[in-house]
Order: sequence, then C-alpha cells, then structure tokens
Amino acid sequence: MSKIDIIKTPIKDEMKKFQPYFKEHIKSNASLLNVIINYLLKRKGKQMRPMLVFLSAKMMGEVSESTYHAASLIELMHTATLVHDDVVDDSNMRRGFFSINALWKNKVAVLLGDYLLAKGLLIAVHKNEFELLKIVSKAVEQMSEGELIQMEKARKLDIDEETYFSIIKKKTAALMVACTASGTYSTGVRDEKLKLMEQFGEYLGIAFQIRDDLFDYDRNGNFGKPSGNDIKERKMTLPFIHSLNNCSKTEKSKIIRMMRKKNKSAQMVDEIMDFVRSYGGIEYAKNIMLDYKNKALNILSQLPQNDANNSLVELLEYTVSRNK
Repeated sequence: MSKIDIIKTPIKDEMKKFQPYFKEHIKSNASLLNVIINYLLKRKGKQMRPMLVFLSAKMMGEVSESTYHAASLIELMHTATLVHDDVVDDSNMRRGFFSINALWKNKVAVLLGDYLLAKGLLIAVHKNEFELLKIVSKAVEQMSEGELIQMEKARKLDIDEETYFSIIKKKTAALMVACTASGTYSTGVRDEKLKLMEQFGEYLGIAFQIRDDLFDYDRNGNFGKPSGNDIKERKMTLPFIHSLNNCSKTEKSKIIRMMRKKNKSAQMVDEIMDFVRSYGGIEYAKNIMLDYKNKALNILSQLPQNDANNSLVELLEYTVSRNK
C-alpha cells in the first residue's frame, strides 16, 4: 500500500464514491469533450486536493453532500488551471502523459479549461453553494495574481524573500486554503476552527511549494522533474534568493547576468546550482520548509484528535519528504 493510500484510509469510502460523482458532473453532450474528459480522468494524479477537502471535513465533523460539492468544485477549478498552465508554458507533458494542448492543440485546451471552470460555477449555483463558490473563486483569483507577479519578477529578477512568500501564498497555498476551508465549512463549522484550518492550509501549501523548489537542485533528476528547470525558466526560488542575499555584489551581478540568458548551457545551469549550494541555499530552504511543517502540526494539535487528524499529520510528513 502506498503512502497516499495509507493517508486516504479514513476517507477511502468517500474517495471511492467521489470518482463517479465527479465524472457525472463533468460529462458533456459534445463527443469531443467527452473523449478529452475521459483522457483526463484516466491520467488523474494523487487527487491530493479532494483528499484534503474530505480529510478536513472528517476531522471537523461529518462528511455531507456539501462536502462532495466542495471537492468537485475544487477539482474542477484545479484541473482547469492545470490545462491553462500547460498552454501558457507551452508544455507538452503533464504527470508523464501528453498534455491536452499537445494532443488537441491550444485552442481546444483553452476551451476545455473554460468548460471546466463553467462546470464548477454551475455546480455551486445549482446546489446553492454560494459560500463555497466564494471560497474557491477567491483562490482562483489569487492563483492568477501570483502567476502574473511571478512572470513580471522573472523578467526583472528583483524578487526578495517577502515577495517570494507573497507569490507562493497566492500561487500555491491559496488552493490548499480553499480545500481546508471548504471541507471545514461543509460540516457547518463557522467559528475560530475555520480560521485555524485556513491557516493550516496556507502552511501546508507553503511547505509544498518549497519542496517543489528543492527538486530543481537534484542533479540526477530523480524527482520526476528535470533538474535546473526553474533556473532555465528564470524562476526566483527560495534557495536561489537566499544565496543572492549572501554573496558579494560582484558575484550577484555575475549570477544575475547568467540567469537573464534565455538559452542557458548545461554548464551555466550547473554553475548556478553550485553557486546556490555554496551559499547554503538548499539547507536554508529545507529549514524554512520544516518550520512551516511544524507550524501546521501545531495547528492540528489544537483540533479534534481522530483518524482524519492523524492522516493530515501523515500528509504533512509526505509533503516535505515526497520525491515528485
């Protein structure tokens, strides 16, 4: 049994029920759409976000019909953003499979993303889940802002730690917040515990993103992502920012000039990676990631102690130790 399967144990029945429920809500009368949707469903990932919705609900109370609405809304919005991201990044692969834009071209991919977003909106409207819609729409707004700010900063290469954390709170953590908040809200919880779960989602999301940052510095590409990819795309990650803050002005200017180059050689990427290692960027980022994991664990210690809580603890451990 995989680590994810163990984490899902308290909600295995709910996750099993969720699959046909979700499929029913995204089907279409258009044959092409159904072909693409079936392709999407066959290559689904770990489904970490619906899992987070159900675990949050199970820890705080009883899973309800509203919880299924929340999980569907989250999964639709998340899938739509991934499809659109692949178009923006001109990416041909997603989770080891061909992306939608690689198989059906950009126009179809954009329209599919729009369709999924519309389906999410319709679930909320038809089921009168306006508060859930508000929670998820806020996340999508923040994700879009975060991506645009990151693109702007990639051009200027002037990001500092404060801006970095502002970006990842929007770009990555916002959807985790939506998961924990909507799952909790679906059980009827409206008090301080809802705020605690929002904070838990944010800490989890930040730890998740820093772990992603660290994948870039694996020379052997063992983590399911090509090493040096963020460097090639001029993304200012936490290990890199820390190293820039601790080197001389001369070395900083040299590294920035290298980062500005659009077509970096393998030797250049290696030199930047060595620079980050030499200034302790990787260890620094690992320590910050573990700080956020511990902050999240502290929140869980204040909430109901049950099997779902234990699974969220395991999910945190998995997040900071995963290899893809």
